[in-house]
Amino acid sequence: MAAGIFRQATLAIALGILPSTAVSLESVRIGVVNTTDEIKNLLQPRLEAASLTMQAIEEDDDNVLDLLAAARAEYGRMVAALYEQGFYGPFVIVLVDDVEVTEIDLFAPPASVNSVVIAVDPGPRFTFGETSVQPRAPGATANPIVDGFAKGATALSSLVGAAANAGVNEWLQEGHAKAEFRNQTLVADHRVSELDVDIELDPGPKLRFGNVSIEPGSEVSDRRVQEIMGFPTGEVFSPAELRVAGNRLRRSGVFRTVSLQEAELPNPDGTLDYNLTLLDAKKRRIGVRADYSTLDGFEVGGFFLHRNVFGGGESFRLDVDVEGLGETQGRGTTYRTEGRLTRPGTFGPDNNVFAYFLAERPDEDDYTETSIAVAAGISRHFSDRIYGETALGFRYSEAEDVFTQIDAIETGEPETARDFNHIILPSRLELDMRNDRGDPTGGYFVNTGLIPYLGISGSQSGARVTVDARGYLGFGAERRLVLAGRTQIGSIVGSDIDQTPPSFLFYSGGGNTVRGQPYQSLGVQIGEFGQSGGRSFLGLSGEIRGRVTKSLGLVAFYDYGFVGADSAPGEDGSSQSGAGIGVRYATPIGPVRLDLATPVSGDTSDPYESVELYIGIGQAF
Repeated sequence: MAAGIFRQATLAIALGILPSTAVSLESVRIGVVNTTDEIKNLLQPRLEAASLTMQAIEEDDDNVLDLLAAARAEYGRMVAALYEQGFYGPFVIVLVDDVEVTEIDLFAPPASVNSVVIAVDPGPRFTFGETSVQPRAPGATANPIVDGFAKGATALSSLVGAAANAGVNEWLQEGHAKAEFRNQTLVADHRVSELDVDIELDPGPKLRFGNVSIEPGSEVSDRRVQEIMGFPTGEVFSPAELRVAGNRLRRSGVFRTVSLQEAELPNPDGTLDYNLTLLDAKKRRIGVRADYSTLDGFEVGGFFLHRNVFGGGESFRLDVDVEGLGETQGRGTTYRTEGRLTRPGTFGPDNNVFAYFLAERPDEDDYTETSIAVAAGISRHFSDRIYGETALGFRYSEAEDVFTQIDAIETGEPETARDFNHIILPSRLELDMRNDRGDPTGGYFVNTGLIPYLGISGSQSGARVTVDARGYLGFGAERRLVLAGRTQIGSIVGSDIDQTPPSFLFYSGGGNTVRGQPYQSLGVQIGEFGQSGGRSFLGLSGEIRGRVTKSLGLVAFYDYGFVGADSAPGEDGSSQSGAGIGVRYATPIGPVRLDLATPVSGDTSDPYESVELYIGIGQAF
């Protein structure tokens, strides 16, 4: 008793506790004593984050009973935070207006609470002694089972739970669906400041997937739900396969909630049944978007989405976009309408079949083209990160450009539009390894496109190839500084430049290629007649992104673009570049983007003579 009183008095003196004359809670002090500055700096922010009375003063809570309850809870809160850092012999006192809170009668509380002082002596930091997790799964190889859970390492309490979870997960990977934690024995030896840990697991039997019963409530038929989900009935249990089955239902877009619950007991034949609960998403949805730049003008668009069109999880989406509204430099108004009908879980649970139409009329400075395309195809989710699709269709277009002007001059006839008729096979493959698709700070993304086109009725055949590769590298624990890079490559092979649909050709300039340069301002010069798009394109972009606060970020960027007349970039082409700075403001739907850019090189704009503004949602890439 005397030792305890002496230690309490020592803590009070060390913290400099003085009487308070405040009439309401004005201060909460947490002090760490009898240890090194390094340990104090480690523990202080963690203890403050765990404190309920610290939270109460931030929320201006003056209810006396609430404050006394929070103060009594501080013992457990402080000890738990200390255990997390390996301190298993702490001493904690909590004083409310200089009185130990446990001595205050809650049935006769004081009229007010003015100050709370929490004194913490953490004691020595423990290391692990003997550590054991048994039994281990036959395929287990990790030793230690988790990093840091080994003799001599700092005995963080979180590692004990992590080791138990890792042991259970090893058995789950081996097909033991009912594996669970059974018991643990923790022995803290205060003589040597060591923590011995013995964790016991119950692996249970090896099981196979059984049947799935579907709760009523969804408008999608049970047969189609099973086809979309592709539940692996009869196969050895696997957490990954179970997760994939649920993800297939979620990515269909038809369901708002997907819940797979396993049966409490396995079946006598070694199978485990599941119960599936589904809540349908709202059947119809409408959305809008808008972008603006001082060069490209306004871009507005919207979409209409209908889920579960025929009762089998089919979705139909209609997009309408209008670009080039308002003041633009030589650009007219572009109209675009696209509709797509998708049926998930067809020819296998990871496959979707789809049909679409696309009608558009870009009115650019160099050309005008009216086109319509219809196609049907199949897409596949090879994994959560890899997606591909291919389709077969027909495309027709009429175009007026520099080549129709040349034809009119050479023949002496009025200028007439050129017709293009192609059977098309549009395909793409996407690899997405970004850590955050909306605002990535690490990873990479690659999207490759291939559109072979077979000319009919006199049109030439060829192929359009594109690659869009992006990479992100973050620095620091919170990745507040990010280097982002992008490479775009395009090539037309097979068809001549004057026998390729103008919208298949490549230009540089604008928000998606070189900011600061006019939209599609760089192409291939055709004699003295004008400009055409090129058969090759190379685009390079780099950004330095820095987060100033939780919501505000700054960006510096540089963009480069090259367009050539040949299928591969070479001497027969021209380049341009632009640079600028930007601001990002985080919102729930992605960062709001505001960029200011100026031309740096190229013949399309005088370097540094103008500044252009770009506004949108999401990062530039």
